[in-house]
Amino acid sequence: MQISKCIHGLKSRLTAIIGAQWGDEGKGKLVDILAEKYDFCARFNGGANAGHTIVVGGVKYAFHLLPCGILYQTCMNVIGNGVVVNIPTMFEELAQLDKNKVDYTGRLVISNRAHLVVDGLLEADAKSESDSRKKFLGTTKRGIGPTYSAKALRQGLRVGDLLHWDTFLLKYHALNAKLREQEGIQIDTQKEINTLKEYRDILVNRNMIVDTISLISNARKDGRRILAEGANATMLDIDYGTYPYVTSSSTNVGGVCTGLGIPPSAIETVIGIVKAYTTRVGEGPFPTELTNETGKYLQKTGHEFGATTGRPRRCGWLDIPILRYSIQINGHSSINLTKLDILTGLEEIKIGVNYILNGKVIDYIPAQLEDLAQVDVEYITLKGWKQDISDCKTFSDLPIEAQNYVKKIEELLGIPVSWIGNGPQREKIILKD
Repeated sequence: MQISKCIHGLKSRLTAIIGAQWGDEGKGKLVDILAEKYDFCARFNGGANAGHTIVVGGVKYAFHLLPCGILYQTCMNVIGNGVVVNIPTMFEELAQLDKNKVDYTGRLVISNRAHLVVDGLLEADAKSESDSRKKFLGTTKRGIGPTYSAKALRQGLRVGDLLHWDTFLLKYHALNAKLREQEGIQIDTQKEINTLKEYRDILVNRNMIVDTISLISNARKDGRRILAEGANATMLDIDYGTYPYVTSSSTNVGGVCTGLGIPPSAIETVIGIVKAYTTRVGEGPFPTELTNETGKYLQKTGHEFGATTGRPRRCGWLDIPILRYSIQINGHSSINLTKLDILTGLEEIKIGVNYILNGKVIDYIPAQLEDLAQVDVEYITLKGWKQDISDCKTFSDLPIEAQNYVKKIEELLGIPVSWIGNGPQREKIILKD
């Protein structure tokens, strides 16, 4: 992979935005900021289980499927082949734009190879989570796992199938027959067919179903700039995350290639999005988790509730071992440190710097959850700050204690911090020199 000297993505031809923790790091904000300078913004993985929240002009947008570049009139937005698409959910998000008079005409396309989330698969997800015989994973119940499963079993429905309605219906009924036979799932198929036909006609009339692989390839040949937007994060990756408490797609930089049809050599900059502390939603080990008043403070002050499900996020100190792991996998050019302002007011701030297993410091993330659940964490303690940092415009404007926190993270990770988030609004971000 070619990594450019442009660590912040402002001059790169192709930049990938990757979550470096357990998701909810604030990826959407940087995508929104960079998208103004890019010609294409492309989602490459996941589905409506993602939740990217952007605040613009006092208006809050919660995007689950739409690429965050949709707010810029000069940006073409692509939902890539690696995404699983719930069509009604997408149109609900488009209604947000209609309400706020954001014109997206001709600026949104969906890969004909992307897979469809349909009601039967949504029901399969909910049933799996409620089945007492199976391990509770804490999924979003958005049909993500069953849709990727159907894809792997070669039983899935693709967006391009909508272009051939008669054969789509055959495939649709075959899938639902399998779900009835194997899972005992019964849905109102005619109701869903009527809904999908209505949306299908809109998509076809607007030429929104396209071959996005050739579209992006031609854009690259023409020198257009492309921003690849990731959903979820490295620790939720189907291969590299805390399996089985993970999502069902490739959330790392490799997912950019498989989810958009882009060669690895084309990726110039990889920015890892890192919250200034650590959170995760759902089940699974969480070595730096805080179950005390400090954890409650971070949850309350940081409004740590999922954009997709509303579930409270578990909170803890910054975890350096998982960030080193993310760097190993993704080769981050730099870090966007988000929500630094949430740490304001703490007397002391801890950073987890090493995992200790069986009395020894380890330099890897245990693959088996039994081992990960047993690690002890070695911490260092830094002095906190009291000053409000939300109006800081430059790194030097930050209190010296906040600067020291950022510098210590750079020292521990061996890569620079390029962006620092100091508030939820679009303008509340610092480009670090």
